[in-house]
Amino acid sequence: MNFNIIFIVGPTAVGKSDVAFQLAQKINGEIISCDSMQIYKEINIASGKPSKKILEKIPHHLVGVLSVKEDFNVAQFFSLVEKAIQSIHKRKKVPIIVGGSGLYMQVLLDGIFQQKAIDPKLKMRLEKELKEKGAEALYQRLKKVDPNAALRVHPNNTRRLIRALEANALSQEPFSKVRQSRDGLLGKYDIKIFALNRKREELYSRINSRVEKMFDHGIVEEIKALNTSSLSQTAKQLIGVKEVLGYLQGEYDLEKAKYLMQLNTRHFAKRQLTWFRKDKRLEWITIESDEPTQNVVEKIFREVKI
Repeated sequence: MNFNIIFIVGPTAVGKSDVAFQLAQKINGEIISCDSMQIYKEINIASGKPSKKILEKIPHHLVGVLSVKEDFNVAQFFSLVEKAIQSIHKRKKVPIIVGGSGLYMQVLLDGIFQQKAIDPKLKMRLEKELKEKGAEALYQRLKKVDPNAALRVHPNNTRRLIRALEANALSQEPFSKVRQSRDGLLGKYDIKIFALNRKREELYSRINSRVEKMFDHGIVEEIKALNTSSLSQTAKQLIGVKEVLGYLQGEYDLEKAKYLMQLNTRHFAKRQLTWFRKDKRLEWITIESDEPTQNVVEKIFREVKI
């Protein structure tokens, strides 16, 4: 079978971008970013965007197209990806969807969940509880009523927290199981999904090194240049914003900022892996220590038979 859409997913710092770039060169592909942060123009270092050199060599879609003042949700993402896929196929090329967002991957594959009608009184009660008890209390409740939805919702994303709790209360079933209102890509296309992973110690070492490089390349200056008071709720969730702001506001020194960013990124990678491991449609590739990227590309190439 010839697969006309390829997914390359996995935790942060595993090496997805390098594999996707070399694969795109080999199979005449174009890359679609499955990342809620690379969508922003102003965030380059903190979001781990591909270098300018790579962007010039291989077309990348959904990279640097929105202002950090704009929120970005799964419905917008789904629509933009559909358009990108159609555009790439028109040019007789192969879309390679790359990223670490399990939610975005699932939405693309399975469709968008339908939200039940909103009860204004319920929403007001939840907003009042948020104000009085804080986001953590709502997040803990969501973990009890719908653990799967809690995996998909960032604890600080109060809008999605409230929406998930609303959906649960109104439908009397988990938000994660609410009927889909928009068909996903499965069934429309021949799709192959590869999930990359490394041994935990190596992955964590790569994360720590990556964060060090971000500081060397100017992440502090990048965050400082942002008008953080006008950041969208989506942009505020980026790992690095809170940690660097703490340093800039004198709460701790630079080494503490690095440590916190490394720690939070490792925790994020763990959550990513938890999500991906639940999806049995993924074909896992474990990258060995010092294994050349080209080896991984060849493994994928043999599987997709393009």
